[in-house]
Amino acid sequence: MEGQKELTRDEKWSLKGMSALVTGGTRGIGHAIVEELAGFGARIHTCSRNEKELNERIQEWKDKGFEVSGSVCDLTSRAQRQELVQTVASLFHGKLDILINNAAISIMKRATEHNEQDFWHIIGTNLESPYHLCQIAHPLLKASGKGNIVFISSVAGKTALPALAIYSASKGAINQLTKNLAYEWAKDNIRVNTVAPWAVKTTIVKPEDIDMSIQSMFGQLLARTPMRPIAEPNEISPLTAFLCLPAASYITGQIIYVDGGFTSSA
Repeated sequence: MEGQKELTRDEKWSLKGMSALVTGGTRGIGHAIVEELAGFGARIHTCSRNEKELNERIQEWKDKGFEVSGSVCDLTSRAQRQELVQTVASLFHGKLDILINNAAISIMKRATEHNEQDFWHIIGTNLESPYHLCQIAHPLLKASGKGNIVFISSVAGKTALPALAIYSASKGAINQLTKNLAYEWAKDNIRVNTVAPWAVKTTIVKPEDIDMSIQSMFGQLLARTPMRPIAEPNEISPLTAFLCLPAASYITGQIIYVDGGFTSSA
C-alpha cells in the first residue's frame, strides 16, 4: 500500500462516515461487532435468516442511535449472497469500507460419524460463502480506497480439537485465505485480517447437542486456559473493530488469537 496521509488522533480512532457489512449480526459475536463498529461511528448493514430477530435487533440499534439496516439472507444461497451485496452497493453508493465475515456453523461429531451433508453444509457456510462474498464485494471495497476484510475464524484453525475435524478444516482454510487475499489485494488498498477466538459464550453449539464424552474432553481443554476459559462476545469485538480503524492501517495478512492464553502452550 502507498503511504498514508497524516491523520489526527481522533481520525485514527474513528470509523465515522465508513460503511460496513457484518454477516450474522443479530446474535453472539456478530451482534457485539455491530455494536462495536456502530459505536465508532460506522454505518452498518447486517443479515440474518431470522426476519423477526433481525427486525428486533434493528429497532434496538435505532433506539441506541446506531445507523444499522438489515437484510433477510440465507448465506448458503449464492443468489441471496449476490442480492445482499447488490443491496449494500445501493445503500452505500457503490462503495464498502468494511466486510466482516462472521457467520458460521459447527456440527460436533467424531470424524467417522460425519456424513456428506455435514461436510458440504459446514464447508459451504464457513468457507465457500465468505470467499464468494469477498469476490463479489471486491469492487466495492476497492472503490472505497481503504477497504477492510476481517474474518472470524477460530483457535480450531490452528490446533486440533475434539469432534471438530470439518469445522477445523474450514477455519484453517480461512486462515490461509486471509494471507492470500492480503497479498493479492494490497495493491487495491484492501487489508485482510482474521480474528480467531477460543471458546466464546454464543449459541453456535448447544451443550445438549454434544456427546457427554466430548464435553468431558473439552472441559479438560478449557481448564488449561490461563485466563477465564470462556470469553464474552464483547471481548472479541474490540479487536475486530480495531483492525478496521485507520490506526491499524499497516496491519494485513494476520491471524490474531483471542484465547485467554490458550494457544500460548499449544
